[in-house]
Amino acid sequence: MLAEALDAGDVAALQIRLKDADDDAVRRATEALLPVAQARGVAVLMNDRADLAVELGCDGAHLGQEDGDHAAARRLLGDRTLGITCHGSRHLAMEAGEIGADYVAFGAFFPTSTKEAKHRAEPELLEWWSEFFELPAVAIGGITAANCGPLVRAGADFLAVVGAVWNHPEGPAAGVRAMNRAIAEATG
Repeated sequence: MLAEALDAGDVAALQIRLKDADDDAVRRATEALLPVAQARGVAVLMNDRADLAVELGCDGAHLGQEDGDHAAARRLLGDRTLGITCHGSRHLAMEAGEIGADYVAFGAFFPTSTKEAKHRAEPELLEWWSEFFELPAVAIGGITAANCGPLVRAGADFLAVVGAVWNHPEGPAAGVRAMNRAIAEATG
């Protein structure tokens, strides 16, 4: 199923996000998923854990604000990708850039079922960020093919999606194709 989804269109990265799993389960999942993604040129990012990203050979890590010392994670990851969630905060995003993040993530833009969205962001934040900074911005939170257009037009460099792909009624590959069509329509 993962291979079909990744083969269906442009996918920049796969985030391994197993919030309630123990380290052994995360290791087993990563060992199964990593070669599938990397064989297709898709970066694999470990959610919350820079240490596991390095240990398991991931391409990087995505950290939330409560996921440890970001500067230490930057040093640990070396030239691997570091992304940091900045909610709706310009200040947090600038701090992330200062410590060497490779991208900042803003959101949640829409209600989401993957986690409790304590913070909201508006498309104007993406406009501001893209006007003043070169560091890529990822939009997160409840993003679908139906609602992504304003985020793309506002300057999101990447869209983080879960349900739009994995819960698509015609399967994950159709979800990827639908997202890519919506992105192309928003940029065209």
